[in-house]
Amino acid sequence: MTQVKELIAKILFMIAAAISVAAVIVICVFIFGNGVPAIAQIGFFEFLSGDVWRPSNDLYGIFPMIVGSLYVMAGALIIGVPLGILCAIFLSCFGGKKVVRIAKSGVQLLAGIPSVVYGFFGLVVLVPFIRETLGGTGQSVLCASLVLGIMILPTIITLSESALNAVPDPYYEGAVALGADHERTVVKVVVPAAASGILASIILALGRAIGETMAVIMIAGNQVQIPTAITEGVRTMTANIVLEMGYAVDLHRGALVGTACVLFVFILIINFSFSALKRRNKNG
Repeated sequence: MTQVKELIAKILFMIAAAISVAAVIVICVFIFGNGVPAIAQIGFFEFLSGDVWRPSNDLYGIFPMIVGSLYVMAGALIIGVPLGILCAIFLSCFGGKKVVRIAKSGVQLLAGIPSVVYGFFGLVVLVPFIRETLGGTGQSVLCASLVLGIMILPTIITLSESALNAVPDPYYEGAVALGADHERTVVKVVVPAAASGILASIILALGRAIGETMAVIMIAGNQVQIPTAITEGVRTMTANIVLEMGYAVDLHRGALVGTACVLFVFILIINFSFSALKRRNKNG
């Protein structure tokens, strides 16, 4: 009877894994099957390096959107990564039980807020503040970076804290036994030992930042341009797809799917880079 149960469980797990792999394959076939022909028709270099997006004139250059996505992603990481890691270190190594319990509840609540609510918060609170303080329309790279920096905090905090908690106790005890104080032990021993998990949290947060759509549409300004200041508006690749897919046809639609191909390749490069770095650290 036990063997039958184990066989059934094994089959179920295999089916679940196969469905996951099949879903990824189907998505890849759809995206590249529809996007690559359009990119070839437009011209690979013209599509990637062109700075004019004007579907009415058959001009499809996504370079401003690529730059905009990278700017917003970088800004979100600059804001979210230090805050998230420091918060995770506090929760894992310094906070009292009551404080940690309350803080974790807040982090979980932060993770459950829909992206449109973040976008509305940015539109109502941050956009007027930036407009009155720094000038411009307020809908800008800075506003999008601030909101995305807040949105990626739960991912970084949760995974980094788990990585820190997973560090074996003898690491900490050995450092203390050698005369190091608590703060030095945490910074010099515990955090480096959890570096792989912390890096994983950053990679996942990076994917969340570059793939976010709804909040960015509401607060980034959506101008197809390469911004020269953080107070200028920008359009990301995801926003470009969502804004125009509803009425796009023929080559225009193919160009939007081609934009999705570029975004997909970005995510693949990020994941492969993380895997290579993780493998290198393990070998080292």
